[in-house]
Amino acid sequence: MVLLIAVFKPDANAQAPKLRTIQAKHSKKTMYLTYKGLIMAGYQGWFRAEGDGSNSRQYAYGDENSSGIDLWPDVREYEKTYQTPFKLGNGQSARFFSSYDQSSVDLHFKWMQQYGIDGVFVQRFFNNAKKENRTLKGSTVIRNEFEAASKYKRAIAVMYDLSGLAASGEDCSSIIEDWKYLVDEIKVTNQSGAKTYLHENGKPIVAIWGVGFPDRPYNIRNIGLERLIDFLKNDPVYGDCEIMLGVPNAWRTLRADCLPDPYLHDIIKQCDIVLPWSVQRYSPLLHNDMDRYRDDIMDDMKWCADNKLEYVPCVYPGFSWHNVSRREFPDDIKPVGSIPREGGRFYWQMLSTAMKAGAQMLYVAMFDEINEGTAIFKVTDNPPVMPEGSPTMFLGLEGKPSDLYLKLTGEAAKMLRKEKPLTFKKPQL
Repeated sequence: MVLLIAVFKPDANAQAPKLRTIQAKHSKKTMYLTYKGLIMAGYQGWFRAEGDGSNSRQYAYGDENSSGIDLWPDVREYEKTYQTPFKLGNGQSARFFSSYDQSSVDLHFKWMQQYGIDGVFVQRFFNNAKKENRTLKGSTVIRNEFEAASKYKRAIAVMYDLSGLAASGEDCSSIIEDWKYLVDEIKVTNQSGAKTYLHENGKPIVAIWGVGFPDRPYNIRNIGLERLIDFLKNDPVYGDCEIMLGVPNAWRTLRADCLPDPYLHDIIKQCDIVLPWSVQRYSPLLHNDMDRYRDDIMDDMKWCADNKLEYVPCVYPGFSWHNVSRREFPDDIKPVGSIPREGGRFYWQMLSTAMKAGAQMLYVAMFDEINEGTAIFKVTDNPPVMPEGSPTMFLGLEGKPSDLYLKLTGEAAKMLRKEKPLTFKKPQL
């Protein structure tokens, strides 16, 4: 859309006003005008492998002594894979993929289309948003993500993750400049092909994740959050966005996993959509925990309705963080599969409970997060076999096919849109 603005000279002899053009930055056209009726997943896109051209100093799969992942990807369909130090049960080298490869990202979005997953929020970490990382090489993955979203007609939106923000001396100013970069250079809100950027209320959604967690080193009162929010909502060139805020699960009560600071509510009320982080907060090992999940959703939704906000529940298939915790938090090592998947039963309980409670949109944590064992994309039931006594341990898939969680997500999307009746029993797929 092009706006024509008349600029009048103070010269009395001027015969006619000169005209200059201002190009609207965000396209009003998109295949996804609303989040309602959609199941979106988080997409990390941070996995690297030796030899992938990224020059990464650390590889996602780790080394022969230590790994950073708990679930091993099923790599049979990848165009490019990479040798790792690990061995499979048959003695062959366990191979890994790289998110840096365009073909890997393309395959992931192809799966989304194939299994009926509506789209993803692509993670943009604070360090990636810094000026020195806004390069052609540094933006390889996000360029590939938006190209694939357009190719396979999947909804896509940017999620800024504040992880990496230091305790002092940093604020959100780099995110403001990074959003300008993404809009101007990568055209995230105005793709060259099919336009699939996710909108709500006629505006592109931008998510900010990591506000209100007590384990973060930064103080939410002095990192420029209100300035960032004001920019995204009101800037005449880059603004007019809907903001989704990722907050602790107990954001409403300001207890448990949340900072006991009422300022968080002030920040939330300046945004548009609330996304509570439910990972690790509910478990099939706790009696009637889905009743608690249901009640939390309903109470959250009422608070949001009273404050004219929208609400999206977070669901996840299970959790395992053994290998990373062993390496980074030796005093708090997590067991393998601490929140078990139960063959998809737990995931379906979360999905069906959220829909029954009245959710109109859902956020899945996560599409490709194998570090924390929450991935719904294809992982293998035959991970690398470690020598006896090795502290590194990989989680299997309980004898289930690698695409089970993609199928379950697609089925849930049909039920969310009422294309099929909601059932509390896990579908036999």
